[in-house]
Amino acid sequence: MINKIVIPAAGKGTRMLDLAEDKPKHLIDVLNKPFLYYVLKNIQGAGYQEMILVVGHHADKMVEFAKNEGSEFPITIINQFDVMGTEKYGTAIPILAAQEAVGDENFVCIYGDNIYSMRDLAAMRELGNGSSCISLLHVDNPEKYGVPILDGELVKDFVEKPKEFISNWASIGCYEFTPEIFEACEKVEKSERGEYELTDAIKALAKQGKVKSRKMLDYWLDFGNPDDIEKVANFLEAENK
Repeated sequence: MINKIVIPAAGKGTRMLDLAEDKPKHLIDVLNKPFLYYVLKNIQGAGYQEMILVVGHHADKMVEFAKNEGSEFPITIINQFDVMGTEKYGTAIPILAAQEAVGDENFVCIYGDNIYSMRDLAAMRELGNGSSCISLLHVDNPEKYGVPILDGELVKDFVEKPKEFISNWASIGCYEFTPEIFEACEKVEKSERGEYELTDAIKALAKQGKVKSRKMLDYWLDFGNPDDIEKVANFLEAENK
C-alpha cells in the first residue's frame, strides 16, 4: 500500500492572469477556501499518510497555508528552488526535488491544480507493484493531451499532443511511480520549449516495459483558467448536496 503522494505546485499560474499575481494559483479561493484545500481533502480521504508539497513561486504563501487552512493535513513542504535552483524548469524538476523526501519506495504523484475523486486516489494507493502507472481518462480532444500507445494495459510509447489520432484515452496527470522515475528524470534533456518534461521520463520507462495504465473511475477537474473557478465551485456544491 502506497502512503506518500507528491504534489507539484511550484508554477507561476500565468493562465490565471492577475488572480495569481501575488500568490500561487493553487491558493485562489473557491467557496471561501483555497483550491488546494479541496485537493488535499480528497487525498486525505483516500488514506495517504504523507503529502509532499513541492513549492516554488510565492513559497512563503504556501508555508502560510500549511500552517493555517492546511494544518489538518500531513504536509511536508519542499522548496523546488532551494533543491534544484531556479534555472531548470519543467514537470520533471519537482519530481527530482522530492526524491529525498520520497526515499526508496513507490509513490503517487498528482499536480496541485488538479482534483481527483477519493475513489481514484485510493485505487492508486493499492497498485504498488514493480511498474509505474499512468491514469487515463476518455476525452473528446486527445490532440490536446499526452496519449499512450497501449498493448493491453502496458504502455509501449507516449505521444504528447498527437497530430494523428491514436485513441481517446489520455493521460491527465495522475501517476504512480517506482523509484526508477528519479533516474529517468535525471536523464531527460531539455525539450523544444526549453523545459524538462516528465512525459519524456515516462516515455523512457515505457520503452523498457516498465509503465502500465489504468482507466479513471470517476472525474478530473483542472484549475488553470479564471473560468475554472466557477466550474469547480459548481461541481463542489453539487457534490455536497
